[in-house]
Amino acid sequence: MTKTNFSYGADDFDGEGNEEQKGPPEGSETMPYIDESPTMSPQLSARSQGGGDSISPTPPEGLAPGVEAGKGLEMRKLVLSGFLASEEIYINQLEALLLPMKPLKATATTSQPVLTIQQIETIFYKIQDIYEIHKEFYDNLCPKVQQWDSQVTMGHLFQKLASQLGVYKAFVDNYKVALETAEKCSQSNNQFQKISEELKVKGPKDSKDSHTSVTMEALLYKPIDRVTRSTLVLHDLLKHTPVDHPDYPLLQDALRISQNFLSSINEDIDPRRTAVTTPKGETRQLVKDGFLVEVSESSRKLRHVFLFTDVLLCAKLKKTSAGKHQQYDCKWYIPLADLVFPSPEESEASPQVHPFPDHELEDMKMKISALKSEIQKEKANKGQSRAIERLKKKMFENEFLLLLNSPTIPFRIHNRNGKSYLFLLSSDYERSEWREAIQKLQKKDLQAFVLSSVELQVLTGSCFKLRTVHNIPVTSNKDDDESPGLYGFLHVIVHSAKGFKQSANLYCTLEVDSFGYFVSKAKTRVFRDTTEPKWDEEFEIELEGSQSLRILCYEKCYDKTKVNKDNNEIVDKIMGKGQIQLDPQTVETKNWHTDVIEMNGIKVEFSMKFTSRDMSLKRTPSKKQTGVFGVKISVVTKRERSKVPYIVRQCVEEVEKRGIEEVGIYRISGVATDIQALKAVFDANNKDILLMLSDMDINAIAGTLKLYFRELPEPLLTDRLYPAFMEGIALSDPAAKENCMMHLLRSLPDPNLITFLFLLDHLKRVAEKEPINKMSLHNLATVFGPTLLRPSEVESKAHLTSAADIWSHDVMAQVQVLLYYLQHPPISFAELKRNTLYFSTDV
Repeated sequence: MTKTNFSYGADDFDGEGNEEQKGPPEGSETMPYIDESPTMSPQLSARSQGGGDSISPTPPEGLAPGVEAGKGLEMRKLVLSGFLASEEIYINQLEALLLPMKPLKATATTSQPVLTIQQIETIFYKIQDIYEIHKEFYDNLCPKVQQWDSQVTMGHLFQKLASQLGVYKAFVDNYKVALETAEKCSQSNNQFQKISEELKVKGPKDSKDSHTSVTMEALLYKPIDRVTRSTLVLHDLLKHTPVDHPDYPLLQDALRISQNFLSSINEDIDPRRTAVTTPKGETRQLVKDGFLVEVSESSRKLRHVFLFTDVLLCAKLKKTSAGKHQQYDCKWYIPLADLVFPSPEESEASPQVHPFPDHELEDMKMKISALKSEIQKEKANKGQSRAIERLKKKMFENEFLLLLNSPTIPFRIHNRNGKSYLFLLSSDYERSEWREAIQKLQKKDLQAFVLSSVELQVLTGSCFKLRTVHNIPVTSNKDDDESPGLYGFLHVIVHSAKGFKQSANLYCTLEVDSFGYFVSKAKTRVFRDTTEPKWDEEFEIELEGSQSLRILCYEKCYDKTKVNKDNNEIVDKIMGKGQIQLDPQTVETKNWHTDVIEMNGIKVEFSMKFTSRDMSLKRTPSKKQTGVFGVKISVVTKRERSKVPYIVRQCVEEVEKRGIEEVGIYRISGVATDIQALKAVFDANNKDILLMLSDMDINAIAGTLKLYFRELPEPLLTDRLYPAFMEGIALSDPAAKENCMMHLLRSLPDPNLITFLFLLDHLKRVAEKEPINKMSLHNLATVFGPTLLRPSEVESKAHLTSAADIWSHDVMAQVQVLLYYLQHPPISFAELKRNTLYFSTDV
């Protein structure tokens, strides 16, 4: 298995010939410092931490990345205590795995063994050794973290841990056999099946959960996951360790050993089996992939979309500077558990698609045809290969533009925790196929999750090997010996259809492939209220290098409430679909050829004949803010003798009363004069506030709340903690991030913290109504993130004197901090103050 190379060249064609801005894909974490990225699968359970994007700092000179004098030690402790918590869980998991081993061994020598000694040794191979290594590491690291001081060193512990990775190599080599043996034993022995399906894992010391049940298969995967987890922690530790600290070279050495280990086992792992693993520990498989046109920032981009068993990943095909080896760059992904299809009514609020002018599409087709002819002439005259290559390149450019600009049928998908995406397809057939494939997978018990940066790179790296569609679907990519397809006219008569279980209003559409994509060419009339429609309608379809004919059967919808104003959005229900290959030998006869296409139990009968032509005739198919504002929050709450400022409570109450279902609440601006009037009333503490609120437009009330937070003399999450929030969100290890982000909340002044938690709960309630108000957690984080985090001007200038902090003003990082807390399970003030360390319940 080849190592994934994450350095990209400038050849980054996005469909408009532009270099796209390089940044972290949505739903990803920025890649930590990795010299040689592992392509083995890590499956870090970031899902319980509700991760998201994070922004990596630019390393200042003379320090490890992100380290400032005095700050690094605090971050080191947070990273280590988080890792210690996850290490405790890992040891408990290994203990759970070892627990049944002893009784199984005891029975192996009896007359009624559950498993043989050989089977036991295969399944539990090296688990005892791995347990002892980590127990020793934990017992040595724990007192160092608990009795923390500035002189503490622990690099030697990580170095020793890395030096024992040979045990993991042996475990990995045996992993596949161990799984297969466990599976076979489960099938043949009910007693072992019961044991392997419900192993009890002890919860952490401070946890409410005493035990959790986990399958043996999931636990056997944990050691494979752990090496990558340790590597992430080493990245985070190095980032917050001064270069002159005695731990620095030891940690560097441990990281080098770990990376070399990961790289070496890459060669030995079957990529289709372990390149990608789902949160449940099952194998993630590629179900479907293909090139689709995405509308992004109002322009069309060609994407390669990969549907795995639990995630949809949208990637961009890139080339390295050498131009030879193709690679993928993930643009975004959606776990299938979070993927929803917007209803036609919801789609109405989406941006409308503007079709490309027909005459320009026709011009492209004519250019392509002319270039094809020129290439054929050059080949016939044994012309120079350089000239032929130049013509082929020109043809590819025109075909690519046609492929990019011709599709008009919208395929909208939505992440219930984020944004919506829009693809344009040339055919309802493809849209139906993608939708059906996704819906079929969603019938399984899927879990939501967040991929870490390394996992995302691994998954994206696997796409190159796993893909089934290798080339952009243009004729220029076809081999010379491939069939050029048919040019001419296909006459098709759609006769009738049978197999409908109940009467319906039915019609058919016909599609053929043309210039590498499918185009709808004809549509029968609607046959009303029948189970056996008889159309007997003939169509003349122009073929332009066509190789397939598709027939789609629809039930017509006359319910006007379901009709979408987006002209191209078909709301009629597809009853069936099928296709046949246009075999030149069969079709190229002057006689009619009758055939039947079977689809979902429906049979459509049709006849066709082909008329060739020498000249290409072009036909255009017919195509639609002593008051409250600017006053410290602690001063306001002390004066009011309240925990949360009155203005915040009243605005939130009003929004929840009558604005929670308002489309675009908090995003759509209120009238400026109304907001200023409300600001004046709150500042004057006017007795008419409640009456005025009840009469005011809800967007003005929402705007007043945002203005209050925006005009605070320092952000709600404070200037002092701002750099730490930026560092915390950039941590790679989920447990370290969890520990850090909770520690930072605990460090806030009480009025700030209580107000923040109050607002957080409100925003979560708003997002629950997302299907109606169109405001997801991500949308709300985008609106409120900078408002709650953006440093005050004086603080900003002070920070900007250091090159290390320029990155901290990135709005995206501010959004990601708020999104992290919005996606986190409920946070209680009392519990937050009581806990000194947050333990992650899943690793």
